[in-house]
Amino acid sequence: MFKKILPITIFSVFLILNSCRDADIQPTDAETCQSGFGTIEDSVHHPRAKEFQAVLDKYVKLGLPGISVTIRDSSGLWRGSAGMADIVKNTKFTPCTVAKTASLTKIMIAALTMKLVEDGTLNLDDKISKWIPQDIISKIENADKATLRNLLNHTTGIYDHITGSDFYLAVLNHPDRKWKQEELLEFVYGKPAAYPFGEANYSNTNTLLVSMILDKASGRNHGDLLKERIFEPLGMNNTFYYYYQDLPKNGIAQGYFDLYNNNTLVNVSNYNTGSGNGYTGVYSNVIDLQVFIEALFKSKTLLKQSSLNEMMKFASTVEFHKYLGMGMIKDYIYDEEFVPGEYAYDHKLKPDEYAYGHRGRDLGYSADMFYFPVKGITLAALVNYGTDANSALRPKFYDFKYELADVALHKK
Repeated sequence: MFKKILPITIFSVFLILNSCRDADIQPTDAETCQSGFGTIEDSVHHPRAKEFQAVLDKYVKLGLPGISVTIRDSSGLWRGSAGMADIVKNTKFTPCTVAKTASLTKIMIAALTMKLVEDGTLNLDDKISKWIPQDIISKIENADKATLRNLLNHTTGIYDHITGSDFYLAVLNHPDRKWKQEELLEFVYGKPAAYPFGEANYSNTNTLLVSMILDKASGRNHGDLLKERIFEPLGMNNTFYYYYQDLPKNGIAQGYFDLYNNNTLVNVSNYNTGSGNGYTGVYSNVIDLQVFIEALFKSKTLLKQSSLNEMMKFASTVEFHKYLGMGMIKDYIYDEEFVPGEYAYDHKLKPDEYAYGHRGRDLGYSADMFYFPVKGITLAALVNYGTDANSALRPKFYDFKYELADVALHKK
């Protein structure tokens, strides 16, 4: 989610000054959870359990604090974990551990939007001015031309509010602030469009505006709709949309970041970057994420095929090894830009080994949730380390991301 970060020295001062605040995310206790399918114990019988587990163990040893993963392939379901959910309390990260999914929120919001399209509440090609007041539209460049479809597929060119230093300063000054939609738009008003209208470029502001449309069109808050129409029907009992739903006390993994680039992890769990406003805020575990991605792409019980087809209309240009779709991405893209040595782990996936789903990146958390159609494999991963800002550990996360996919797709 983050595109850049304030100088480390400034951020450090604010972390120290705010370290005594009451926090919504409390120290983490070991947690049990409800499972949508199978049992965690079944994973030890998966024929490739040792191979999968070895990847997790490798990257915890390289510095990532905690990891949980689910993989379903032709041999069945595997769930595994390594490292710590809470370093201070020595609480292990398990497949049950709930963590922030960051921008995985966007694909869930997109699925909810398509449900409202299916029942006639919304039309993808209506201008957003149908639901967003004119006094807001007039202050956002390109908003007057944008449709709901443009918001979902990131072709508005609208300025991304989280890319500005003014937004970061506000987060640092008020780390636990519960931001309202209109308050976040203050960081967009009067800013020039970041890209030409019609060109696909990622902007969190797009999904913020989608959340406002969901509220207006339905006459409800979109957080309640997300729970009622996505989480509850799928049995995602370990998933919460913060702030609309309370987080389980002592049940959330702590989020970390190497703030000083000295291999010391700082707890940044309670720095709120806009949770509950469409583009971030869902907390979940890999068990529930697996349920979601399989309902969307394999059993196809979540949406009609026509809705899924709309979501899978991807841009024609690659952006950091991914194509932008409508609330989803086509990832693990093989292209000539991905040269050996870009990361320590060379990209070994073949051109047809792409995946559909979404990435999640935040200050103290990272997440992936994907379906690889070439072999029908689903994969979900949570890591309690932030990777959208640069740090020495960031390349290690991307090494993990690609090595895990490589091992999942290719039997040794």
